[in-house]
Amino acid sequence: MNNIAKSLFFIILLSNLIYASSLNTGEKVFKAYCWGCHHETSVAFGPSFAEIANKRDVSEIQGHIVSPKSTYKQLGHKRSVMPPFGEKLSQKELDLITEFILSFKDKN
Repeated sequence: MNNIAKSLFFIILLSNLIYASSLNTGEKVFKAYCWGCHHETSVAFGPSFAEIANKRDVSEIQGHIVSPKSTYKQLGHKRSVMPPFGEKLSQKELDLITEFILSFKDKN
């Protein structure tokens, strides 16, 4: 491999490692706060992350995490038992969990 190809390879590898690292951190937030009611691809007490990712955008996901009582009707739910996480999550954690949820969006 020439130097340009090697450099490109390492840039791509580093980018993938950084992306995977952020998902792992998002996964940690998920396991700490969400796993009791949501699972990645199957319905538990709440909808799966795959379902959420395919129906909602970033602002809808974050708005519902922070204040579910003020967003559940606009998202088409009849009720919400989800607790608010606005005071529990930092903006970084909110971004990480949102990124993790959206990683389950269908690739089509």
